[in-house]
Amino acid sequence: MKHVILGNGPAGVIAAETIRKRSPQDQIVLIGSEDEPPYSRMAIPYLLMGNIEESGTYLRKDLGYFEKLKIEQVRAKASSVDIKSKKINLDGQSIPFDKLLIATGSVPVQPPIPGIDLPGVHPCWTLEDARAIAQLAKPGSRVLQMGAGFIGCIILEALASREVELTVVEMGDRMVPRMMTNVAGGMIKKWVQEKGVQVFTDTKVEAITQSRSGLTVKLSNGKSLEVDLVISATGVRPNINFLKSSGLDIQTGILVNEKMQTSHPDIYAAGDVTESIDFSTGERIVNAIQPNAAEQARIAAISMTGGDAQSIGALQINVLDTLGLISSSFGLWAGAKGGDHIELVDQAAYKYLRLEFLEDVLVGATCIGTTEHIGVLRGLIQGKIPLGQWKETLLGDPTKVMDAYLDAGQAQSSWMN
Repeated sequence: MKHVILGNGPAGVIAAETIRKRSPQDQIVLIGSEDEPPYSRMAIPYLLMGNIEESGTYLRKDLGYFEKLKIEQVRAKASSVDIKSKKINLDGQSIPFDKLLIATGSVPVQPPIPGIDLPGVHPCWTLEDARAIAQLAKPGSRVLQMGAGFIGCIILEALASREVELTVVEMGDRMVPRMMTNVAGGMIKKWVQEKGVQVFTDTKVEAITQSRSGLTVKLSNGKSLEVDLVISATGVRPNINFLKSSGLDIQTGILVNEKMQTSHPDIYAAGDVTESIDFSTGERIVNAIQPNAAEQARIAAISMTGGDAQSIGALQINVLDTLGLISSSFGLWAGAKGGDHIELVDQAAYKYLRLEFLEDVLVGATCIGTTEHIGVLRGLIQGKIPLGQWKETLLGDPTKVMDAYLDAGQAQSSWMN
């Protein structure tokens, strides 16, 4: 059996290792589009901070690791997939497969802004990007970052550590608008500003032009800023352009079932590239987070080798450290239709907790300033544990989630056993 894995990020590597463990004699080909060893994009900010060397971003540190596992590595970019003849067309060659896993991840969204292609404007997505940014983001350099979403906040921290003069522009009405409530997002903005970062929300970059001192950035709030470097962190989308004529069922991402199988029985997909079932709603969702990619890769690999593994659905999980302020959100953090909520706010102490209920089940949560309840919140949501009288207790005091989990969770465990 020949397994071909397109994409050598975390999902691709985990899938290759799982296939090898289950099928010691099968052929495995791992294809990466960059001239780098398999690495983690999420480690790039730590590289920019100086916490690690480039080798610290590598997913597997041992020299010869993939050779020892007899995983063949190919460096090439896929141009198309022929699902009828079961071949991947690469730069100047084609590779046949018996089973294919598409794990090509995401690509940065490039906003349609005049000047976005100028020198000095960079995404922060690849090791090549990181090298270019490191050359420009020196202490005292003037840097403007577009985007204050999840990825943007991680990049923000790396830039701040380099002692640059940093301005962040976010078109949403708050920071991290896709994982934080209005109050929570505003709290993060205030925290970041107090750390010396200038933040403009409800603001767009309208144009970037060259100037004598670097770049001039025109903002929708009427301001124009002179900067040395612009970072584009305005979001990502599934990397699926090469599949447009493949015949696979695709919407925003590749449609997969609970086994990570696509519309072709021998082709699977995992990670950011997929559009899978949301755990909380049962609707389709692109859930571009690494824990989701890892779990989908494991399930896909088991399915590709004849095993029986199924996803329970992609649970939205976001945990973020922004200049020392921990924030997290889970499940239906924005609330469920017809549901109830309780919100606990301490602006001065940067503490925040909001719980979302549907009937007597916790379906979502948002938390700032502590990690104490993160595991409990996830457990209650993912377990869909009926809280009974504990719901009223939590509506009065949401900090009692641990007590509720221990009582209601143990009761459910006892009943199920």
